[in-house]
Amino acid sequence: MSSSPTSQPALLVLADGLVLRGEAFGAKATALGEVVFNTGMTGYQEVMTDPSYAGQLVTFTYPELGNTGVNSSDQEADAPHVRGVIARQLAPRESNWRSEGSLEAWLQHHSVVGISGIDTRSLVRHLREGGAMNGAISTDGTTPQQLLEQVRAMPSMAGLNLAKEVSTPEPYSWTSLCPASFDQRLQDNPATPYRVVAIDFGIKRAILERLVAHGCDVTVLPADATPEQVLERQPEGVFLSNGPGDPSAVSSGIDLAKALVAHENLPLFGICLGHQILGLALGGTTFKLGYGHRGLNHPCGTTGVVEITSQNHGFALDADSLPADQMEVTHLNLNDRTVAAFAHRQKPIFGVQYHPEASPGPHDADHHFGRFAALMSERRG
Repeated sequence: MSSSPTSQPALLVLADGLVLRGEAFGAKATALGEVVFNTGMTGYQEVMTDPSYAGQLVTFTYPELGNTGVNSSDQEADAPHVRGVIARQLAPRESNWRSEGSLEAWLQHHSVVGISGIDTRSLVRHLREGGAMNGAISTDGTTPQQLLEQVRAMPSMAGLNLAKEVSTPEPYSWTSLCPASFDQRLQDNPATPYRVVAIDFGIKRAILERLVAHGCDVTVLPADATPEQVLERQPEGVFLSNGPGDPSAVSSGIDLAKALVAHENLPLFGICLGHQILGLALGGTTFKLGYGHRGLNHPCGTTGVVEITSQNHGFALDADSLPADQMEVTHLNLNDRTVAAFAHRQKPIFGVQYHPEASPGPHDADHHFGRFAALMSERRG
C-alpha cells in the first residue's frame, strides 16, 4: 500500500520470517509480543485496555479502527495493556457522541505502537495456519533482520506468568457502578451486600461493575494474596479474575485456589484465567490453543441452550484431565469442543472460560453472576 506524503513507514515481522509493510500510527517505537487476532466488530478500546492482552500485538479483523474515537467510560483499566495494534485502516476522523478524542492521539499518549495498511484477512489466515506466534511492530526504522533476531530471542507465551505484572500492588474496594454507564442492568439485590474478595490476575472493570450490580461489595486483592489474607476479610464468596499469560505458571494463584477449595463451603467463581486456575487447583491440566479464542460471537453450551459469548484466551483446560468424580463440564465451546465452563459436583464452585460481563459483546451469559450471588445467598441460609 502506498504511503501518503505525511505517513511514516512501519514494519510487522513474525517469528516465521514473514515481513509486512504498512503505515505507522500511535507511538514511534518498536514493540515485541505475541501476534494474535480479535474478530469482534466493535469494542476496540475495551480490547486494548483489557489486562488479558498484556504482552500481545493484536490484529483487528474489523477493517477500520478509530471511527468512534475513545472515551473514559469504555476503559477496562487506566491505560492500554496491548503492546501494539495491527489494523487494515485507521479512520481519518472520529465521530460519536461519546467520543473524547481520537484513537491515534490516545495511543500516542500511552506509547502504544500501531501499524495500518495491513491485509488483515491474509494475516489472520496465516496465523490460523501457523498459530499465534511472536512478532514485532516497528515504526522507528529498525531493519527487518534486526527485528527478526529480536523476535526469535523472545520467550514463548507458554510458561509466562504475566498476571503478577498487571495485578494491583495494593488491596482496594469496589462498591459502585460507573456513573457514566448507560447499560447498568441492575438486579434485585440483598438488603446487605455479599462480601466478595476478588483476586486480581488482570481484572476488568466491567467484571467489578457486574459483581456490584448483582449485590456484591467487592474487595480486590493482589494476585499473590495468601489464604490468610483472603479469609481474614470473612468473604461470603471469592472471585478469581481473568488475566494474561500461562495459567500453569501462576503458582501462587493455584496454591491459593487449592486452599480455598478445602475451606468449608465457600463459593468460588472463576472467569477465564481464574477458571483455568480453579481447574488446575482441582487436578486438571491446561494446554495452549493454536491461535486462541478472541472475539464476540463464540457459541457455548451443552444441553440445547446456546450462549453467544465474548472470549479472550490462548489456553484451555484439558477435558480429559478433569477428575470426573468432582467436576462436571457444563459448557463446551461449540466451535472446537474445548471446555467452556465447569462446576464442582459437591461444592459451590464453578468456572467460566468466556466473559459473561461482555464489554464488549452480548449479554447472554450475565446470569453466571446471578448464579454466584445465589450460591452466597444459600450459604447465608
